[in-house]
Amino acid sequence: MGQSRLLGSLSGEKPLRWLFLDLNSYFASVEQAEHPEYRGRPIAVAPTRGDTGTVIAASYEAKKFGVKTGVKTGDARRMCPEITFVSATPALYVHYHKRVLQVLGDVLPIDRVCSIDEMRFRLLGDERDPAAARQIAANMKSVLREMVSPWVTASIGVAPNAFLAKLATDMMKPDGLVVLEEGDLPDMLRGMPLTEFPGINKRTEARLMAAGIFKSDDLLDASKEDIIRAFGGPAAESWWYQLRGYDLDYQSASNKSLGHSHVLPPDLRTDAGARSVLLRLTHKACARLRQNQLWATRMSVYVQGRETWHAESRLAPTQDAITVQKRLLELWEQRDFSKPLQVGVTFTGLRPAPEVTGSLFEDTVSGSNLGHAVDAMNKKFGKNTVFLAGLHDVKHTASEKIAFNKTWLFEEGKDDHAWPDTFRGHPEEANK
Repeated sequence: MGQSRLLGSLSGEKPLRWLFLDLNSYFASVEQAEHPEYRGRPIAVAPTRGDTGTVIAASYEAKKFGVKTGVKTGDARRMCPEITFVSATPALYVHYHKRVLQVLGDVLPIDRVCSIDEMRFRLLGDERDPAAARQIAANMKSVLREMVSPWVTASIGVAPNAFLAKLATDMMKPDGLVVLEEGDLPDMLRGMPLTEFPGINKRTEARLMAAGIFKSDDLLDASKEDIIRAFGGPAAESWWYQLRGYDLDYQSASNKSLGHSHVLPPDLRTDAGARSVLLRLTHKACARLRQNQLWATRMSVYVQGRETWHAESRLAPTQDAITVQKRLLELWEQRDFSKPLQVGVTFTGLRPAPEVTGSLFEDTVSGSNLGHAVDAMNKKFGKNTVFLAGLHDVKHTASEKIAFNKTWLFEEGKDDHAWPDTFRGHPEEANK
């Protein structure tokens, strides 16, 4: 959870301070908004149509059959024979996301965009009155329906802290509104599975059960000391305060890592294909380093298959693809994998430019300057205007993907991920 500090007095009242909004089945809802033929039907957004693919998002019509995020497409087809699989459209999801931010920001200033389908709002003054908070939530639902699409809905939670407000969004879906006032705590949190709480996954649940905490009631009745022992780590104590409505402010870390991964298409599931796509990902990741003015000091690469290979290497501070490619090819000589299915590269030890001291042994600065020149050419004339000849056969692979915790798409050139400024799902656009 990161470092946190308590806001306000421990003995003071706990008014409504936060409103959290969660867009329902976002990717699937956007597809239904854009495509009338999908409305009212079970659909699932998935990267591939084969049985080994994984569902990224499912419409509520599909969820009624048990189809949800993470289910294999083959299993989803067995659960719901009428399901329609839809290829992800990242640029469309970002386009709608920007529109959602625009219309909701006109209702109440956005405090933080938490992910592509989640955002939080701080309540001030009279906005903390329960009736006023409910009206704000109703206004948000109205502008989504009228200015984005009737098929894009949201569940909204209001509570004394952001943690409980987010939790409240899961209590009534889809299109719900739950207000947790101080007097509702902790009773409204009883009887819930542990994994319903933000931050508790299966692994954390197992650790809590080992400490004697099996359900939400145990979590709520545990002492502060028991909570600290069960969770461990510097932020464990914050759980005790949050469950009781105290407001915490988090200091989150950033720039921990940067990287890309890609599932290999069937024609590239070879030694040469894995190498080429890994080089493509490396060049793409270096371009992101340059765009963010970061320099990497460590690199890790992997090839996942029947047998998986992983390697790591230190780097002189760099954002130069040529330097990194040379190191990657050195690592490649020790590869040991079979039947490759996925490849990835990750940079860590990231430093902003003012903290970087040039290496005495490797000239990464001139390579970085060359990279910036290539970036400028592609930005002016279009993606892949300039690229290494060795990447010709894979230059169109590993297109940018969008995850729920990501709100933007890295642009490799002019008009990359461009989308027309229309909303076909909106009532005014439906008949055009």
